[in-house]
Amino acid sequence: MRKEIIDPSSMELNDKVVAIKRVVKVVKGGRNMRFTALVVVGDGEGHVGVGLGKAAEIPEAIRKGKEDAAKSLITVKLDENGSIPHDIIGKHTGARVLLKRAPEGTGVIAGGPARAVCEIAGIRNIRTKSLGSNNKQNVVLATMEALRSLMSPEEVAKKRGKSVEEILG
Repeated sequence: MRKEIIDPSSMELNDKVVAIKRVVKVVKGGRNMRFTALVVVGDGEGHVGVGLGKAAEIPEAIRKGKEDAAKSLITVKLDENGSIPHDIIGKHTGARVLLKRAPEGTGVIAGGPARAVCEIAGIRNIRTKSLGSNNKQNVVLATMEALRSLMSPEEVAKKRGKSVEEILG
């Protein structure tokens, strides 16, 4: 599968900080404190990326996280009612996230980390369930993995050598 290259400078990106952690390293002279920021960016129209920034101050960590996230943008395939084309489970280390398509009017039913990714991506109707680990970073990365591996009906039809009507029933 070929990776589509998205130019982040050509779009207006919104960002959401999912988690900020204080990391302490004990050294000979005392404790070194640094901050880690997990940031999700997207345009609300099917593009989303996640990044991790580390720095001595929180604003700098968030800025670095935004830059990292802009480099890892992916395109999410959405159907006509702002949901995903099919149900899928995304996995990353111990976290598993189940994403289920939903009809118009459902809204975003998701826990914190998965909700941030779905809202920033522009998904309007979805149901999710976090299975396994509830580590925020791993849940976000599992959600991204699920969104990355979604396939449109046209792609499935082409892969199977059938028409879109046969796939959709």
